[in-house]
Amino acid sequence: MTTLEAEPAQHPRIPAADHHRDVNGGWLRPAVFGAVDGLVSNFALMTGVVGGAASNGTVILTGLAGLAAGACSMAAGEYTSVASQRELVQAEIEAERLELRRNPHGELAELAQLYVSRGVEPELAHEVARQLSRDPELALEIHAREELGVDPHDLPSPLVAAASSFLCFALGALLPLLPYLLGATTLLPALLLAALGLFACGAVVARVTARSWWYSGVRQLALGGVAAGVTYLLGWLIGGHIG
Repeated sequence: MTTLEAEPAQHPRIPAADHHRDVNGGWLRPAVFGAVDGLVSNFALMTGVVGGAASNGTVILTGLAGLAAGACSMAAGEYTSVASQRELVQAEIEAERLELRRNPHGELAELAQLYVSRGVEPELAHEVARQLSRDPELALEIHAREELGVDPHDLPSPLVAAASSFLCFALGALLPLLPYLLGATTLLPALLLAALGLFACGAVVARVTARSWWYSGVRQLALGGVAAGVTYLLGWLIGGHIG
């Protein structure tokens, strides 16, 4: 017996999750987008007030109000959205559970047909479906994954979503406000800090996209700059008339 026959060639195993980009973004996408939302909205709000020739105290008050209102709004919206989605999914899972109890043979045939449609031979598909269906909870999990595209044991938490949205938005909104809280009397320090934050957030977003970090950074910087420029112009045009 040759060495090759005795010891088959070993090839390094690459985990399935290691050679693909994270297309869902995981926690990174909502966290970064929440921070960007807070940064852009609060910086634009503050520049609008500065454009209207408001005092530093008014700018700080506006920034704090924008931070608090925006973070609470984001948290409430995220909680409602995730809770509603979770309730809908749970209702569909319960409907599937009831159907498995009422019509187990029909659900078994449905699962088998699903495997057949994916290229498995009919007899093998039926046997696989039969064995998987022996455990009601496993059968429910498989049907939920295949028909609803969800994992019954890994549904998103509304509280976690709300808390993370609140914190990320607040951190982003705090960035342009920080120079004023530390004693700045002009918009320039806030402008520089906001620009760095926008570019950094855009660069981080590149981790879940196919773009380069500098392209994503410049794009985010440009979008944030347009928003701030528009509100500054509105503040400048309107501030003189209501002052």
